[in-house]
Amino acid sequence: MGGKKKLSLKQIERQQGKKDEEEKKEKKKEKAGAPREKRPSGIMPPDAKNEKTIGELKKMHVLTPYAVASRFNIRISTAKDFLDQLEQSGVIRRVGGNHSIKIYQAD
Repeated sequence: MGGKKKLSLKQIERQQGKKDEEEKKEKKKEKAGAPREKRPSGIMPPDAKNEKTIGELKKMHVLTPYAVASRFNIRISTAKDFLDQLEQSGVIRRVGGNHSIKIYQAD
C-alpha cells in the first residue's frame, strides 16, 4: 500500500526539458573556454602637472570624484586623492559638497 505515485506525462516532459537545458549550459561553458577578464580600473592617478590632463579637466563644468574616475578610468578613491592634490596645487577649487562628496571647479 502506498509507494511513490507515477508521474504524469507532462511532469516527465518537464523533467526531460530541464535535463536538456542543463546539458546545453554545460556544453556552452566548455566551448566558451576561459571567461573574459575584467580590466581593473587604474590605481595610479594621471599626472597632475601634465597640460593635456589639466586641459581635459578644464573642459568639464563640474569635477566630482565619479566624473574624474569615469573620464580617466581610475578608481574613485584614486580620483579623490587626485582632486585633493590638484586643489593643493591651485589648479582647481572646491565649490561645494559635504563629508562624503566634494565638488570642484577648474580655475
